Amino acid sequence: MGHIKEPEGVDLIIKSRRLTNEEELAISNYIRAYKAKHSTKKAPSKRTTSAARKKIEDPLIKK
Repeated sequence: MGHIKEPEGVDLIIKSRRLTNEEELAISNYIRAYKAKHSTKKAPSKRTTSAARKKIEDPLIKK
């Protein structure tokens, strides 16, 4: 929702009405479907740097 700036000397009075049961149910269903659709994203797996590195053998060091 945007912000409405009141002109000088004018008062904007907004009276909200209560939602009907049908409207509440429709909004709840929409939110439930939205969450179900967008919550399927998995968090990226964390890799440790030591497991990701390859062991490099130094040719100067003899075993």
